[in-house]
Amino acid sequence: MDVDTGHGMIDVPTGQVTLSDRRTQRSWTVELAPYRIAAVPLTQALYARTTGAWPSTAQGDRLPVEGVSWWDAVSFCNALSRSEGLAPAYRLGAGAETETVEWDESADGYRLPTEAEWEHACRAGTAGARYGRLEEIAWYRANSHERIHDVGGKQPNTWGLHDMLGNVWEWTWDVYDAEVYGTYRVLRGGGWFDEPWSCRASVRRRSHPTFRIDDVGFRLARTVRPR
Repeated sequence: MDVDTGHGMIDVPTGQVTLSDRRTQRSWTVELAPYRIAAVPLTQALYARTTGAWPSTAQGDRLPVEGVSWWDAVSFCNALSRSEGLAPAYRLGAGAETETVEWDESADGYRLPTEAEWEHACRAGTAGARYGRLEEIAWYRANSHERIHDVGGKQPNTWGLHDMLGNVWEWTWDVYDAEVYGTYRVLRGGGWFDEPWSCRASVRRRSHPTFRIDDVGFRLARTVRPR
């Protein structure tokens, strides 16, 4: 399993997660089927190997890729899927950044996790704000020396997932609030420049799908097909 590149996948069991939005004071419960999610955020090495591009500000093979838009992330998922003979999860039209994207939920290729899948995986059966002591599990403002770090350098949660909190925020599939913010997508996890409040399992942030930011990357997921 190629854990160091963000390619190695962890099997996540079925479960239930309750999401909440601080701004609207709304909460909702999501039932989840089994799925797979990468043990670490996608690295610059795998992104470059697949696309030929090095978009990140700070560069290093095992650093998380950052400076990638949501559109870059879904396009990468399709490119990696095709390179491995898997069915691409997303249908992107010409001029995709001004069009809609469709998710083929039956496809076996790589994709972004939904925010419910992300939080379920982050919590790994725990109920608190974090799955461990922040210093031990995350690179954040107080210990990062204001820079990004190699993936996998902090303790994983009980399901073997590293860097779910801190280091880079992670794009998810979901739209944040279409009525208020249009196409803005949900980010999860907190980053290397964030205070402890942002590095919690329940925190939601939003960004426009075309924006490229130096503390935002992504993590791969895959749908588990019924046998």
